Amino acid sequence: MCSGLYRNRRGLLGGAGKCGIIILSGAGFSNAETVTAMSIEAREQALQYFQRAYELQMKGELDEAIALYRKSIEACPTGEAYTFLGWTYSFQGRYEEAIRECNRAIEVDPDFGNPYNDIGAYLIEMGRPGEAIPWLEKAVRSSRYESYFFPYFNMGRAYERLGQLDKASECQKDALALNPRYAAAAMALAQLRERVN
Repeated sequence: MCSGLYRNRRGLLGGAGKCGIIILSGAGFSNAETVTAMSIEAREQALQYFQRAYELQMKGELDEAIALYRKSIEACPTGEAYTFLGWTYSFQGRYEEAIRECNRAIEVDPDFGNPYNDIGAYLIEMGRPGEAIPWLEKAVRSSRYESYFFPYFNMGRAYERLGQLDKASECQKDALALNPRYAAAAMALAQLRERVN
């Protein structure tokens, strides 16, 4: 395992995934220093590809971003790179492909919460809120996630679509307890209260 530090979509650092050492250790390298140096080089290259891909994604240059996320994964596969590749696919409405990439992210880094949340969000967008809830619950239980309010917000959306307004309200309250300034959850909760009254 190696640590790849990437800026996630919320501007925070994090990361872990398979790369250099695992790939190179089976390639006939006997000198551990050479393998470590090469893995550091692979991580740095992956990070450069990742950062450039993110910039392109934010500019709306999605095909170019996808190509660079793939290069990042080739250099050093991480949960972040797979998740962001999936996120880019979702910008194109390619939710099945986005889910596939999130599943790959989970294989590489099962502790990373973002892909669980993202799968849940994509399932909601695909009209499958009942399937989304278990994924969102996994996001809430994940050990590495900077923004736990997102899966609570998405769970609220899923429960609302299922007509379970009390559960939806509780989820939005949980999201706001974690981030009182999260406007989307505040608006969702206000709308739910109007519907109940």
